[in-house]
Amino acid sequence: MIFESHAHYDDEAFDSDRESLLSSLRENGIGYVVNVAASLETVRTTQELAQKWDFVYGALGIHPSETGSLNEGTFGWLIQQLKAPKVVAVGEIGLDYYWDKEEGIRMRQKEWFARQLAMAKQSGLPVIIHSRDAAKDTRDVMAAQRAGELRGVIHCFSYTKETAREFLEWDYYFGIGGVITFKNAKKLREAVEYIPMDRILLETDCPYLAPDPYRGKRNSSLYLPYIIEAVAQIKGIDKEEVIGRTCQNAKELFGIHENGVTPNNGI
Repeated sequence: MIFESHAHYDDEAFDSDRESLLSSLRENGIGYVVNVAASLETVRTTQELAQKWDFVYGALGIHPSETGSLNEGTFGWLIQQLKAPKVVAVGEIGLDYYWDKEEGIRMRQKEWFARQLAMAKQSGLPVIIHSRDAAKDTRDVMAAQRAGELRGVIHCFSYTKETAREFLEWDYYFGIGGVITFKNAKKLREAVEYIPMDRILLETDCPYLAPDPYRGKRNSSLYLPYIIEAVAQIKGIDKEEVIGRTCQNAKELFGIHENGVTPNNGI
């Protein structure tokens, strides 16, 4: 079965057909979904989805562009949510300099990124890292927090193979999504060629970043076969091997097994 490692099915883009779409995933070969929170509100809605659907798991964290909502009270509440059933990661957390240019905002992002990394370390959960136009600062914050002691994935990896090499030093995974199908994704294709298969996860980031030929439209896990085909071509292997290897990778990272989820080691 295909493992969808990063989705946002609580997004309003799915309000009209969420039930029917999620109901159709299994029959289309999608066996597992990690729904990823980005804000305090989506921490709640992600848990609701995980409770309702047996194949949906949750990642809880605050996206860098949403860190203005964090304070000691809300952060304490977030820590408590990690105890909920079927929570398999802290995320998505990190840095995003594409939208946020002001130095004060970037400093706030770095502060809460560091604190959420520490929270993940205490919880025993892996991390889902969001890094956009911020490769060096992402590495610097992670190094200061000794992120090599954590398991994790660089979500929607879009940097060069040289940057991939740096994250491989920490044995991190790489989330590969629809961008790999874009005609202008040369550096990403080079990175995927370089990254070992045992460090690749499949993701859509739906409803965002739909692959060609649906670029610009609403994305969903049903489009994962386009990503699988692109990875198979780059790696020179068959699609079934891509599906099997990436599913195994995701299960290992998120602690998902036949009897459920590996319990948190910390909080």
